Amino acid sequence: MELRDYQWEVIEPALEGKNIIIWLPTGAGKTRAAAYVCKRHLETLEKSKVAVLVNTVPLVDQHLKNEFSFLQNHFKVTAISGDSVKKMFFSEEVKENDLIICTAKILQNALISQDEEMHVELTDFSLLVIDECHHTHKETTYNQIMEDYLTRKLKGQHKLPQILGLTASLGTGGANSLKGAQDHILQICANLDAEKIMSSEKHKFYLEKHIPQPKKQYNVSLPRFQDPFGDKLRKIMTEIYAYLEVFTLTTDFGTQVFEQQIVELEKEGATSFYQKTRVCALHLRKYNDALLINDTVRMIDAFNSLDEFYQREKILKDLQHPAEHYLVEIFDKNRTQLLALAHNEDYENPNLAVLQEVLRDQFQEEKSSRGIVFSRTRQSAHSLHQWVQDNKVLLELGIKSGVLTGAGYSSYTKHMTQQEQQNVIQHFRKGALNVLFSTSVAEEGLDIPECNIVIRYGLMTNEIAMMQARGRARAPDSTYSVLAKANSKEVAREKLNETLESLMNKAIASVQQMPQQEYRLRVEKLQREAIISRKVREAGREQQRQLHDPDNVRLYCIGCNMAICHGSDLRKIENMHHVNINPNFRLYYRPSVGHVAVPRQFKDWKPGSSISCNKCGQPWGMEMIYREITLPMLSIKNFVLETPEGRRTYKQWSKVTFDVKEFNYIDYFNSNSALDN
Repeated sequence: MELRDYQWEVIEPALEGKNIIIWLPTGAGKTRAAAYVCKRHLETLEKSKVAVLVNTVPLVDQHLKNEFSFLQNHFKVTAISGDSVKKMFFSEEVKENDLIICTAKILQNALISQDEEMHVELTDFSLLVIDECHHTHKETTYNQIMEDYLTRKLKGQHKLPQILGLTASLGTGGANSLKGAQDHILQICANLDAEKIMSSEKHKFYLEKHIPQPKKQYNVSLPRFQDPFGDKLRKIMTEIYAYLEVFTLTTDFGTQVFEQQIVELEKEGATSFYQKTRVCALHLRKYNDALLINDTVRMIDAFNSLDEFYQREKILKDLQHPAEHYLVEIFDKNRTQLLALAHNEDYENPNLAVLQEVLRDQFQEEKSSRGIVFSRTRQSAHSLHQWVQDNKVLLELGIKSGVLTGAGYSSYTKHMTQQEQQNVIQHFRKGALNVLFSTSVAEEGLDIPECNIVIRYGLMTNEIAMMQARGRARAPDSTYSVLAKANSKEVAREKLNETLESLMNKAIASVQQMPQQEYRLRVEKLQREAIISRKVREAGREQQRQLHDPDNVRLYCIGCNMAICHGSDLRKIENMHHVNINPNFRLYYRPSVGHVAVPRQFKDWKPGSSISCNKCGQPWGMEMIYREITLPMLSIKNFVLETPEGRRTYKQWSKVTFDVKEFNYIDYFNSNSALDN
């Protein structure tokens, strides 16, 4: 296995068994250098065991097939992701293999699991490789694993695994001063227990020559001179606003400020059982979304998002409340006019004309070009892809586009399975596709072929995302384009990111040059503080979970305010799925025809039908078939929780103020058998 001189330079302390962070630009071969460290580690250390941790599912299989593939000739290597059945027998996989490539979440679940077939200890490993290690902060999965490590270290436990972190961009942690950025870098070093940040000094010239930077350009668009489609949406929102009779909100429709206010109003309506307020707020939010889509992609995409929402409302809900009837009627009344306006190309989004020009310039000049267009949401990625399919100019240039988005499940936006992601990347690699419309999933780590052009389309993100995206433009004479409205927040943020990147470089250099004694003392202090902070956090969560007796907590349907159960009717399965074990609960909901499609496999359960309120049709969650028992699994966002202190809505079960016991299969079976008799 051949390494370049700068790769040998940065891995030297790791070969001596030291904990380090390797900081090299995207495309410089960090993963290959790490694979060599793993090889030497397994060859020279008795009873060695390596875990390579990644933060996205596609990276698991990619690492196995690419940089770590050569190790399979000498060692037992396996890859385990959320889509894999192997995760259910993680403990056995660890025993049988020398090197395990997995998502950090799988290792974290195995560390806390009570199941013998899954549970492992951190000390079962002798080396942890942490890819994209700049994510080791706050309450990320990486940091939860490392907090376990630090707790053991500070207790004096020996035989902890060696740590090797990999990153192209440590960032500044939101700081805008050298001291603040330096503190952020030191915190990451402390979290990873790193003795050094290694970058190339001796071979810096060769590295810069080997990894050329793309040419950067700002492609800005002018505002629409007229926007009749957007104006019509605002007019409808004004009507709903008047009907709602709440005049404390801003009327700055189509902004994030309005979005935040309307979300709060929706919560207020839900907790006060004032359905008119909740329903109107929900619908205003959908119109606001449509305005934001209109601002990003085509008018027809904005129209379709609203149209699909109202079609779903008619199918799923019983529309019992007068406000629901009013809102459906107002959309139906304006639907034909909105559709006609959406098809009027004279008022189309100016960003798209600029995007067409940038792509045309690239692909006219170089037919074999490849490019990635990064956009903010899955919806905009799919909309841009459809725009290309409908664009004769771009199709005649030979542009063949595809979509690459995350694998996370969403009921409203199409998600991609791991296999679908791999297929898209493979088509892109072979040239069957030459333009990808992608969310941030393609920014980090993915083995995507060298691109001639990378376009950040209307994005406002931090300096890490900027550097990661730019690193995709690796072909000779490549271009990195920032496409946004002239004088916009997006352009201002990109300029700020350039300043922050420079600040990060200075902060890393200052940490690298710090006297060893001072560095070690500062890192140890940060580690002790981190562990204390963790204990305080855990105590706070436990205290929160004990605030209310489950018998004194009631759940109400968010759609019709019907009381449906008590907190004491709920149980947890696998410490995450919340089910209702009261046999009478089935009287309150209706199951759909057919089973929910979830693109994953589970050890002891499979998805059943989706479930909704028997009274109003509000979706509630789905049935889970757990060891042949069918149990209703509830999504907390669909309910209002009432405690002696008042009513609240929640997005996550982990935030509730009462304890939910673990499901006991035997107790449930015995109690239900007794009822049947």
